This record gives sequence, structure tokens and C-alpha cells, in this order.
Amino acid sequence: MAENPLIHDSDAGIERLLEIMRRLRDPQTGCPWDIEQDFATIAPYTIEEAYEVADAIEREAWDELKGELGDLLFQSVFHAQMAEEAGHFTFQDVVRTMSDKMVNRHPHVFGDESRDKSADQQTRDWETIKAAERAGKEQKGALDGVAANLPALLRAHKLQKRAARVGFDWPDASHVLAKITEEAAELEEARDKMDADALEDEFGDLLFVMVNLGRHLGIEPEAALRRTNAKFTRRFEQVEARLAERGKTPSQSDLAEMDALWDEVKTEEHRANGKLPPVDAMAAPRNG
Repeated sequence: MAENPLIHDSDAGIERLLEIMRRLRDPQTGCPWDIEQDFATIAPYTIEEAYEVADAIEREAWDELKGELGDLLFQSVFHAQMAEEAGHFTFQDVVRTMSDKMVNRHPHVFGDESRDKSADQQTRDWETIKAAERAGKEQKGALDGVAANLPALLRAHKLQKRAARVGFDWPDASHVLAKITEEAAELEEARDKMDADALEDEFGDLLFVMVNLGRHLGIEPEAALRRTNAKFTRRFEQVEARLAERGKTPSQSDLAEMDALWDEVKTEEHRANGKLPPVDAMAAPRNG
């Protein structure tokens, strides 16, 4: 089979990538692994690549971000190639659909509407346009169109936002805090009964209300938990490093020692971030 020169042309752009994907999926000369894949088997990789993009951004790893964005783009190309083979649509259809959507959803940029409005007003206009699009797809319910396979915290956030748009929401965060207290008590009651099913149910309720509190406070739950995960990882690695200086591993230590090291790491981190005064300032005598 004659090789398409596009494959080796580093300046060919997206057409090169599309040709590489077509070649990988060629039934006679392609890669056996790529040929065997379908939408269901590739979908988990797509989700994983999206998270790796978010991780690179979180770490401000800009050199890595270039590669991660490429990996995510390749996932779109892979799905589009399989769709074209099945007669559903092509990559160009994907591009056309996305372009049309962006033009239609930004009449203040590409149409005759005024740009003289706040970001909040633009967000409300965006949601109005999206609601009209859902109506055109016969999605009548307020929660229609929220993907079932989203990460649970993200889906909870989206479900609550949708419900709030039609008035199903607490008026302020104080009501949510009261609900958290109620759900925590119900969780404790379920724990005392040792009913595993009830315990999971009540734990889920508490998580759901915590997401609602984040929404009222303007906090994205996924972003907040990623930040805390990163903080926990960073601090625990410091605890491990300090144990290693003592010739120990965590399994050779105990909770009291590790907890004390954790407090040291936390205090030093807060001081470095300006949350605590420096050591010299704390030790300095006070006048008057």
C-alpha cells in the first residue's frame, strides 16, 4: 500500500492527524489494536485524557499541556473516524456542528446583539439559548440532557443548577448549612444501626448537600476536591520524606508520630503562604 505523503508532513496540520487515524483503522494494513476498538472501549480513554488535561492545567505544566491537549484531540479524531466508518457522521460534521453552535450561542459577537452586558447576563443568555436547543431536541424536563456518566460530584452540581433555574432551590447558604446538620444526624443514626444500605444512602445525601453548599458559595465541587487531593498528596509526601530522614517508612511509624509531622508540614506551609507570621516575628518580644 502506497503511503500517503501527508503522514510524514509535519506541517500538514489536522489533515495529517486525520490521515494517520484512517491509516490506523485500515482493515488490511492498520494497527490490530486500533481496528478492534469501538465507541464503548475508547470512551474510558477519552475521559482519562480529559482529566489529564485538567491535571496539567492544575499543575501549570504548560509543556505537558501541549501533549495532553493533543491526546484529547486524538480521542475526538478516533471517535469521528469510527462514526464515519459506521455512516453516522464525519470529522468535518463535528467541526461544522461545533462552529454553528458557537456562532448561534454568541449573537453578541457574531450577530447584531449588543456586547454591552455583564458576564452574568451573557451566562443567562447562554442558558436561555441552550434551553431552546433542548426544547428543539424534545428534551422537556428541566434535568434532561445532564449526562448520566459525568463524575458524580460534577453531575450533582449540574443537576442542582438545572433545578435552581426553575425555582427548586434554597434561598441562601444558611438553609443549606441547616440541611447539612440534618443529613449528618441521619448519617450518624444509620451508622448506629449498622445498616449498610441506609448508610450509603445517607452518606450520598450528605455529599449531595455539600455540593449544594459549594454551589451557593460559588465553589465548583470537583475543583475543590482536586485541590484538597493535591494538598493531601503534597503534605503526606513531606511526612514520608521526614520519616525517611529518620530511617523509617510510614509502616514503621505510628499515628502519633505521623500526625506530629503532619502538623509540622502544615504549619510550615501556612507560614510560607503568609497564613502565619514568620518564626522571628512570633519569637520577637512585644512592646507595650
